[in-house]
Amino acid sequence: MDFSVNPDHQAIREGVGSVVRSFTDDYWLARDDDGVFPREFHRAMADGGWLGLTMPEEYGGSGLGVTEAMVMMHEVASHGGGMAATSTVHINLFGPHPIVVFGTPDQKARWIPRLVAGQDQCCFGVTEPNAGLNTTAIKTFAQKVPGGYIVHGQKVWTSTAQVANKIMLLTRTTKIEDCKKPTDGISIFYTDLDRSKIEVKKIPKMGRKAVDSNSIFIDGLFIPDSDLIGEEGKGFSYILHSLNPERVLIGVEAVGIGQDALRRASKYARERIVFDRPIGMNQGIQHPLAEKWMNLEAAYLMVSKAAWLYDQHQPCGAEANAGKFLGARAGYDACLQAVLTLGGFGYAKEYHVERLLREVTVTRIAPVTEQMIMSFIAEKVLDQPKSY
Repeated sequence: MDFSVNPDHQAIREGVGSVVRSFTDDYWLARDDDGVFPREFHRAMADGGWLGLTMPEEYGGSGLGVTEAMVMMHEVASHGGGMAATSTVHINLFGPHPIVVFGTPDQKARWIPRLVAGQDQCCFGVTEPNAGLNTTAIKTFAQKVPGGYIVHGQKVWTSTAQVANKIMLLTRTTKIEDCKKPTDGISIFYTDLDRSKIEVKKIPKMGRKAVDSNSIFIDGLFIPDSDLIGEEGKGFSYILHSLNPERVLIGVEAVGIGQDALRRASKYARERIVFDRPIGMNQGIQHPLAEKWMNLEAAYLMVSKAAWLYDQHQPCGAEANAGKFLGARAGYDACLQAVLTLGGFGYAKEYHVERLLREVTVTRIAPVTEQMIMSFIAEKVLDQPKSY
């Protein structure tokens, strides 16, 4: 194994870092207060070419892999923006992956350059209130009509639907009772978010206020045939292609947020004087911080391994899930310890660690829960009987 600094990765860190560091803690605190989408940050990342990092070069992207995306998103997460910063941009990296893999040349030419340039903002309509993680149980239905489909249904936790003009939508095109397998009969579309047919209701939530989450209600949305990705009924298999990269990115983002919080706590512990000595001299303060550093570093290594395996076209499901699990846990624990280290000031917004704790919490829940990951590892790695 080669743990030396990769010059290409260092260049990514420096380039992304120069953009991210220009958006201060005050900027992100203001977005946490007012809930306004960070358009300036999104524009700056687009202008720097970072939204197209993993997109094909022939459509304006850089054509790089999950490892480079991981490096980029770790840098984005490490400078105070939390999940508000990462969620603003990471949907561009692998969310549109079905277009790249299964889209027609015309679809790629129409859609990808606009995503890379930041001209289009895409939201994802996948999860449903009564289906949750059981994606095969979705009820949103696209009825075939001449020239396209008419869609009725409901989605939940649709991020950025307040500002998006495009939606990647997963629907049934065949009812589940008419399918041989539950995974059959599901199709995926990339189409205009027509607000005359889609009602968007924001969900107030604990963190990431600037990147909205929503319930959406679809009533009679027409989608032309040209907006169907790949074959009708094959959509479930298409979304699987982006699951492992998504887990890698969420895991490394949690690590970056945790490291950000840990740096703040360590600085505070060096400078805060109580009883005529810095509180960092006390082992009760320094030992928990040291433990959190070790956990974050270990999680980063697992995420890195998963990214490398993916880029080498090797199986990486266990590693990607483990990296997401370990990264989220380590990031959350580091943020919590930062709040406790600062004591009363850790509870104050002006020190930012309480915001980082709220931001990182979602990584333990989404896009897959810790319990589902443990069930997956038990079944697929340890050869235990399926538990659900």
